[in-house]
Amino acid sequence: MPAHRSPRHRRTPGLPTVPAITAVTGRGRVTAATVLGAAALALTVPLLPAGANTTGAESVATSPVARALVDDGAIAEHREAVERQWTDAVREHAVERHAVIAHADATAHREAEEAREAEEARAAAEEAREAEEAERAADRSASREAVTAVAASAPTAAATAVPTGVTTDAEGYKVYTDDLDGWIREALDIMAFHGIPGTYEGLHRNIMRESSGNPNAINLWDINAQNGTPSIGLLQVIQPTFDAYHVPGTPYDLYDPVANLVAAANYAAHRYGSIDNVNGPY
Repeated sequence: MPAHRSPRHRRTPGLPTVPAITAVTGRGRVTAATVLGAAALALTVPLLPAGANTTGAESVATSPVARALVDDGAIAEHREAVERQWTDAVREHAVERHAVIAHADATAHREAEEAREAEEARAAAEEAREAEEAERAADRSASREAVTAVAASAPTAAATAVPTGVTTDAEGYKVYTDDLDGWIREALDIMAFHGIPGTYEGLHRNIMRESSGNPNAINLWDINAQNGTPSIGLLQVIQPTFDAYHVPGTPYDLYDPVANLVAAANYAAHRYGSIDNVNGPY
């Protein structure tokens, strides 16, 4: 049997002879013939003479390698288009998010301003109300000497009456004398029943300052009188205050001494804690 001989490489016109070599890669074997084939394909188009038949060039253009190059270019263009779309979408989302945050901030700021203005208005109204009440009390005190007595009985009768106060009838019920002492004692019993604080001394002290004990005393000079609601009675109560603090069980009459005392004590309890805490205009 003849000895095996390695085949001789044929020469290709226009190309140098390449030894038979083999490169081993991670995926397989790449021979020199493969490299020469790719090189020949790459040199085919530039080596065509002018006016030559282009059938071979068209074959090259439609070859798998040429199509791969075209496909790579299309993929690159598609990727760039997708990246531009993504960038535009991200930018639009950022603009929308900024607009939402700005709107929320503006809404919160507006609501805070409205709340602040409402609180300022409420505080101003409260301050004006307190100033008006203080002015009324000061005018009433300053004009106390001008109190006009319109008495059903003599002004000094109640103030100088003997303080018998209260007695008990045959059935054991209290009977209050119709004088300053009796009015105060009856008022104190009603106040105790309704949980209104106050003492005999606190009522008597304020009565003597406000009306000198005259249940029909009326002030026609102060700001209350100018506003159409003169101060009336033992504790010089105006009609709106009497209406607001009238105590059930007493006559609905500002001139009634007991009703006047109890309503005034009820008002003082709400505003000052007790009539005992009142030592001047209230």
